[in-house]
Amino acid sequence: MPKQPIEIRPIAGALGAEIFGVDLACEMSDDIIKAIRHALLNHLVIFFRDQDIEPVHQIAFAKRFGNLIEYPLVKGLDGFPEIVPVVKLPHERANFGGLWHSDTTYLDLPPMGTILAARELPPYGGNTLFANMYMAYETLSEGMRSMLDGMVGISSSAKSRVSKTRENLMKTSSKVSDSIELMAEHPVVRTHPETRRKLLYVNFGHTVRFKNMTEAESAPLLNFLYAHQTRPEFTCCFRWLPGSIAFWDNRCTQHNPVNDYHGFKRVMHRVTIAGERPA
Repeated sequence: MPKQPIEIRPIAGALGAEIFGVDLACEMSDDIIKAIRHALLNHLVIFFRDQDIEPVHQIAFAKRFGNLIEYPLVKGLDGFPEIVPVVKLPHERANFGGLWHSDTTYLDLPPMGTILAARELPPYGGNTLFANMYMAYETLSEGMRSMLDGMVGISSSAKSRVSKTRENLMKTSSKVSDSIELMAEHPVVRTHPETRRKLLYVNFGHTVRFKNMTEAESAPLLNFLYAHQTRPEFTCCFRWLPGSIAFWDNRCTQHNPVNDYHGFKRVMHRVTIAGERPA
């Protein structure tokens, strides 16, 4: 099969790049997949425009980067359990995952990456923000980095703010009881398994405290880190259009879908790729 041209255009100084010259509905060569993975590692989140794909194509593309895992709390599509429909209806006020977070860090093995495809969009709004956790760590003072190295964070699926954002989906598509709480321990400073760079690995959506500390004792430092890691110069903003797809490295980014389109429907399809134990 002939090699396809691939063009990479960064969209911001901190992270993010659009990739052109790729049709995700077609089978791609190993060289193209290697180039896409290289772009993901370099830019942390990559975007594709004007893609006409069905669930079967999204699944096939995602599998080129690893095994897929099902979202533990909400059912997937009929026939495609790995795809979670992320839906906000016109009468709803909360949007799924509508705060800064990394996906499912309350699992012992959080995802390596997430691929999100736009299926139905509001006429305006609904952009997604992304943040670079390498920069968040590297711009801390030497004293703060030294203190955080070796600390452990506790993540929970039941943190109240994030639980509220999934209430609507849980009413219709829940896989577990509302009383279920998933928890995991992860290093506050993680080393990326492929780039070998250190990064800050706590997030507002799921981290509840530090190990061997109470929530009250942990809160001042965590609140500082939450504010620091989402400074504007660490972020990029992606404007969704019909046919848009985002693929982010969940190990070194956070994201925040902006909830500014009340009265309109938004439907996205999300697939997650299995990751490794953070270290």
